[in-house]
Amino acid sequence: MADKIFKKNDEVTLIIDDISDDGSGIGRSDGFIFFVKNALPGDEIRAKVMKVTKSYGFARMMEVIKPSAGRCKAKCAVAEKCGGCSLQNYKYEEQLKFKFNKVKNDLIRIGGIPAEEIEAKLRDIVGMDDPYRYRNKAQYPVRMGNDGKPHAGFYAGHTHSVIETKDCLIEPEINSRLLDAVLSWMNKNHVKAYDEETGKGLVRHVLIRHGFTSGECQVNLVINGSKIPDEAGLVALLKEVMPKDLKSITLCPNTRNDNVILGDTYRTIYGEGYITDTLVGITFKISPLSFYQVNPVQTEKLYGLARDYASLTGEEEVLDLYCGIGTISLMMAAKAGHVTGVEIVDRAIKDAKDNARINDIRNAEFITGAAEDVIQTMLPGADSRRRKPDVVVVDPPRKGCARSCIDAILTLAPSRVVYVSCNPATLARDLKIFREGGYELEKATPVDMFPHSSHVEVCCLLERLRSAKEHIEVTIDAEDSTGIYSEIVGVSDKI
Repeated sequence: MADKIFKKNDEVTLIIDDISDDGSGIGRSDGFIFFVKNALPGDEIRAKVMKVTKSYGFARMMEVIKPSAGRCKAKCAVAEKCGGCSLQNYKYEEQLKFKFNKVKNDLIRIGGIPAEEIEAKLRDIVGMDDPYRYRNKAQYPVRMGNDGKPHAGFYAGHTHSVIETKDCLIEPEINSRLLDAVLSWMNKNHVKAYDEETGKGLVRHVLIRHGFTSGECQVNLVINGSKIPDEAGLVALLKEVMPKDLKSITLCPNTRNDNVILGDTYRTIYGEGYITDTLVGITFKISPLSFYQVNPVQTEKLYGLARDYASLTGEEEVLDLYCGIGTISLMMAAKAGHVTGVEIVDRAIKDAKDNARINDIRNAEFITGAAEDVIQTMLPGADSRRRKPDVVVVDPPRKGCARSCIDAILTLAPSRVVYVSCNPATLARDLKIFREGGYELEKATPVDMFPHSSHVEVCCLLERLRSAKEHIEVTIDAEDSTGIYSEIVGVSDKI
């Protein structure tokens, strides 16, 4: 507990010793935690208190008294304002060290795994040779500027204020020209950008997707309505920028008054309505609403690890939970006897079935449903012809696996569980339950999927050591085990 009571506008001197999940620096004054944007581990700074809660506060950096040895000049001129690349002012090798230690510390402190065991089983982080221009998808909010013209860019951190970005250094260079074409069409036709306060205006977002292998490109306008003026003019301007590789232009209506970017449907005004790309040797059809990993270079490495960890011989029954559009399922199918993919989003399952057909993969089936519900059909005594899986793969969202899902997996008792995680904190929480249930962590490898952000993914292999019947149910309260995790994701173990 802090010895001093802080209030807004107080000035504090902080030595930053960590980074939060959103990329803010973490420092302490009299035992009280402060989060400071653009501050880095090793920095000594002077900061002004902006907001205080019972457990922590937020401060704005006023001066770097002594810079961190890892501090560098960001290549992007708006990096400090934009909410995307929160660590671009941190040397890339230092980013990798930070992410590796984040995984290590979460597994020890939240997962309860002994430090000496982690030292032996945690592999080196897999980074990028070139951590720029790696994203194949960008979603640009469009807003009216003070000059009365539409502008596009990215949100500033923790706000919906748009920072105009002419050329984002983690996106393909061609995107800036495609955006300019959309804005030119808007100006010519007096099309207004969407206003969140009034609910008026037409264009909300511009979504651009690229197939890094195929070279194909898709532009999707998210609109506050169902139609736009001068469709032919928009198509002509975009085709002028990319006469060969622009394969799809679509409109996605979204009249909701919330933060959801995409609507539920889309209409094609040019091309086929989708693009294709190849990942891990498999061709995927990508529509505006499809989930597809945004960093193909690192996805190949991450999913390659998952395939290797599964140790398939050609006979195994594989169950892939939270399968999305079937990326891991279809990759596993080449080396497995049979794969069943499960996903609660029906559209993703339709995409997965299409992708299996496109690639003529016949030993994979896909089921719409909650992971824990589908597992019930595989348990002993269930009225189902599905085989009990030898290997279970889970790739859950940031909140991790549902407890009921983990319990069902423990009852199935597969020989191996391959866990792909986008959140080391919830991964550690879930591994604790698996370990209580008779599984042991054999190895884990962090993968840097999002350079210049604080996010990191991990691929883990768990092997069964004892029968699931022997496992002791342990009730873990998520709030107790992760502190204020729901409020400040990823820093709870420091609080």
